[in-house]
Amino acid sequence: MGERGNNQRTAARTRKRRARSYRLIRVFLVVILACIAFAAGFFVRGESAFLQSLGFPSNITGIVQSDVTEQNVAKKDVYNSISMRVAEVEDVLADDSLDTYNLDAVTEGTLQAFGAASDDPYLRYYSADRYNALLNTQDEGYAGIGVLFSEYNGQAYVVDVFENSPAQLEGVKEGDFVVSINGDRSQTWSRSEVAAVLSQSQGSTVVITWRRPESLEAEGGTEFTTTLECAEYNEANVTTEYNSDRRVGYVKLKQLTQNSAELVQTALRDLQGQGARAFVLDLRDNPGGYLSQAVDLASLFMSSGTVVEIETVDGKTAKAASGQPVTDLPLVVITNKNTAAAAEVVAAALKESQRATLVGVTTLGKGSVQVLHELTFGGAMRYTAAYYLTPEGHAIDQVGVTPTVSLDNSESGDAQKDYAVGVAGSRVTAE
Repeated sequence: MGERGNNQRTAARTRKRRARSYRLIRVFLVVILACIAFAAGFFVRGESAFLQSLGFPSNITGIVQSDVTEQNVAKKDVYNSISMRVAEVEDVLADDSLDTYNLDAVTEGTLQAFGAASDDPYLRYYSADRYNALLNTQDEGYAGIGVLFSEYNGQAYVVDVFENSPAQLEGVKEGDFVVSINGDRSQTWSRSEVAAVLSQSQGSTVVITWRRPESLEAEGGTEFTTTLECAEYNEANVTTEYNSDRRVGYVKLKQLTQNSAELVQTALRDLQGQGARAFVLDLRDNPGGYLSQAVDLASLFMSSGTVVEIETVDGKTAKAASGQPVTDLPLVVITNKNTAAAAEVVAAALKESQRATLVGVTTLGKGSVQVLHELTFGGAMRYTAAYYLTPEGHAIDQVGVTPTVSLDNSESGDAQKDYAVGVAGSRVTAE
């Protein structure tokens, strides 16, 4: 028993020594890991590129302060980032899938779906080829089919058909939407894309499929296809008339191009030289154009005041009248449902400044600004970057500008124009 008891006591002491050794080893490991983590912290803080690859901002100081981090640092994860979700799917396929895919095709399809699901009706991805076509269009003269296009929710539609043009002869009418060009239905055709194709097709023919809805907002409608020859069209952007009985000068502006304000200014002076003592500015079917020209055009009639407010992610800025009006004579402006974008800016400014009476119907309500952002991997994204607001701060987008006098046009004549000339003439003072 004595020897047996000694063996038991020896085993107990051995177990205690081993237990102490295990505890020391655990403590030692914890210390080592703590040191490694501490050193890694300095390494990570000094590697901003590495931090950014992990989803952290380059300024890491905010991360140590948990209370500041939670409030000010947006954590990018699968719950709030589409890129993280796509990356997860891409990783799964890379690890387990036997299938392959074309990166460019998947990119285009993904970004097109992104745009379709967005609340921004103008959000769209342009492939490298389509983007280059848009850029090249700006350097070439305009060739077309005798149609003036505008855009509704990102889709090109007809606002005017030129007299005796190929389009008119083939039955194209105001309100027709472009569905496909040369059989391409792979996209929603915007105004700029239609212009790009037509400008590059001068001297050749294009096959265009149109959709004719019951109204601008209606879905569906009858489709028909035309084969049209593209040619150069030099339709006058500004046309004038003088009503000697009323002593009213009438000015029709088709769109806001780079020299529109200058052309209107010349027209006003010519009409005043003929004896005009009041004016009618016709902005019907005007799809807009350059905002700078809208400001300059309004400045021809306004001596002071805000022409438009522009709202962006950075806040609001205002564009004011130049302070050098050409005339202070009575003015009536005519608008319709196709008066859009920068043309709506002009109408709103002249109305809210009490400078003009608006006659017609509420404008289109396209008070947004789209920009093209070139992408590093090729192509570009088009998206809404700003909104136009009236001088009083009212929204134009999806609302439009309401006329002072609401008046629909008659089928038998131009009631809106006749009424506008009558109102302007009634304000001519006797000399």
